[in-house]
Amino acid sequence: MNKRHFLAASGLAGLLPAAESLAAAPAGGGQPTLLTVSGAIGQGNRGPFDPALDQMMGKHGIKFDKAFAFDAPALAKLAAVTIKPTLEYDAKPHTLRGPLLGTVLAAAGVKPGSAVQLGLRAVDGYNVGISLSDVNTYRMIVATHIDGQPLGLGGLGPQWAVYEADTVAPFKDKPLKERFGLCPWGLYHIDVKAA
Repeated sequence: MNKRHFLAASGLAGLLPAAESLAAAPAGGGQPTLLTVSGAIGQGNRGPFDPALDQMMGKHGIKFDKAFAFDAPALAKLAAVTIKPTLEYDAKPHTLRGPLLGTVLAAAGVKPGSAVQLGLRAVDGYNVGISLSDVNTYRMIVATHIDGQPLGLGGLGPQWAVYEADTVAPFKDKPLKERFGLCPWGLYHIDVKAA
């Protein structure tokens, strides 16, 4: 086993107790859902796709029998990390904070180290395919804050799947405009599929 994969899997395994307590929490505790994870997950906390109420998902072709819904407090309960990438939009470093994407998936019942493919869907319909292995290798986060402020809808939020492109080997030597193709801002849905 690759040492990095072993360390990533070991680190994520320590998060399972926190993830299990989140799994028991029902969706819709008075807060709007900001991120929905569906597909090859554990026990969901919301019902199936509703064609009447899940309009944006329907327009993007998303359907599911069960899902795990995260509101802002649920995301805030997960251990956050900070990265400081130089962003393509202004060529300046910014501080981004949020849980590791692997931690979010573990909270939704995806086993760390699973051979799964992810579809990361943004509110504008942009969809990125990436493996859980690459998500962990790149230490992707679900950023909820930029420079100490919550990411807003209409900007880069409310969530942004992103990595520290300045230091991640496959991206650090690319031109700035080519570093973030796997990083959808406005992230609202993750589809988990067995590879």
